[in-house]
Amino acid sequence: MLIKYKSSWKKIAMGLISFMPGEKDIKKLQETIERYEQDSNWDLYLWKQEDIVGIIGIRLLNDGKAELCHLSVNPSFRHEGIGKKMVDAVKRVTKSELIPNENTKDFFITCEMKE
Repeated sequence: MLIKYKSSWKKIAMGLISFMPGEKDIKKLQETIERYEQDSNWDLYLWKQEDIVGIIGIRLLNDGKAELCHLSVNPSFRHEGIGKKMVDAVKRVTKSELIPNENTKDFFITCEMKE
């Protein structure tokens, strides 16, 4: 189930985002979370089953599209289709065309091929 990020889940969110390339440094992680908390064009969602196992972050663009900026699944839950479920759920929530950035492009293409 897709749920909107709350600051009380900050440590969980930082842990999941840290699995992404370029997001290992604690200062970079803090800046990323601050962006999601402070900029109304950046939205962060968590994927909850029994526990929170994934995270997906988007940036709303001026042209009505949404850029997929972050997507990560706890390694213990990978290869179960959770990433694709998160992408599909975000598309429904935002009602925007979702486009990947350089960090999410390969995974996004894989998701689109599975439709």
